[in-house]
Amino acid sequence: MEQRTVLVVLYNGVQSLDVTGPVEVFTGASAYIGAPEPAYRIRTASLDGAPVRTSSGLTLVPDSSLAEAPVPHTLLAPGGNGSRSPDPRLIDWLRINAPRAQRLVSVCTGAALLAAAGLLDGRRVTTHWAYSDQLARDHPAVDVDPDPIFVRDGHVATSAGVTAGIDLTLALVEEDLGREAALTVARHLVVFLRRPGNQSQFSAQLAAQTARREPLREVQQWITEHPDGDLCVESLAARARLSPRHFARAFQTETGMAPGKYVERIRVEHARRLLEDTSDGIAEVSRACGYGTPEAMRRAFIKTLGAAPAEYRRRFHAPPTDPAAPALHG
Repeated sequence: MEQRTVLVVLYNGVQSLDVTGPVEVFTGASAYIGAPEPAYRIRTASLDGAPVRTSSGLTLVPDSSLAEAPVPHTLLAPGGNGSRSPDPRLIDWLRINAPRAQRLVSVCTGAALLAAAGLLDGRRVTTHWAYSDQLARDHPAVDVDPDPIFVRDGHVATSAGVTAGIDLTLALVEEDLGREAALTVARHLVVFLRRPGNQSQFSAQLAAQTARREPLREVQQWITEHPDGDLCVESLAARARLSPRHFARAFQTETGMAPGKYVERIRVEHARRLLEDTSDGIAEVSRACGYGTPEAMRRAFIKTLGAAPAEYRRRFHAPPTDPAAPALHG
């Protein structure tokens, strides 16, 4: 089995989770395979080989300097406050050496480092939603999509913040070692199982603001807990003790999202979880999520996720845990 070297670039002000999240996934994959040689050889390196201080105050000690680092299969640029005003020597090193890697990966604002080195020109990428506009302004040759949790464009893979880096790394492990390896790592690390890259950076609850007024907050919670209920505007308005017109206007104003859109996202999220975590049939899932027919759920999935429910389940359903698989202990 081919051993892939992963080189993680360290610098002062790096986000610690952008480093440790992917490293734990790659390391876990090696533990799962159980081969004589680990599937991944993880190396960390800073400009001069000196320890770096993360944005949270932790100190990370690299394996070597960047000049001494081996040519990697995968080069990973994590994000962090330090990526906003990076050492010019780091950008120069990336510009010269990163093209030698077979795969370039960034987490969060690590995309800014790759972009500054000219490595993202002409490519579709993503980053943390809060910095996507700045990335687009600073690098007009880069096609920045602020919505997906990660994007693959050829040998370049970019992701949104922190946990999205874990999702992307799981996708890379699946590409390298197969679906079972990625699923097992996800289960043992107790993370969400392989969110598809085209999923929005926001869940419905995160994308919508929490309403200020209590009746509207209660309606938001009721929608989340009853996706199979009568969630038409008239019914929700009655629950909030408002007229339908007043309710729709107030909900939009206070949450930033129309009631129908909020309901649609809640139902898709609930259906996704059932398809991933249960063996319920498509028709049963559609009923449990308030869709009138399986066809209505299919249309919603294609619109939101770009895949029909059956295809989504085929790709992301978690099989029963293999009790013989080695555990990864925290």
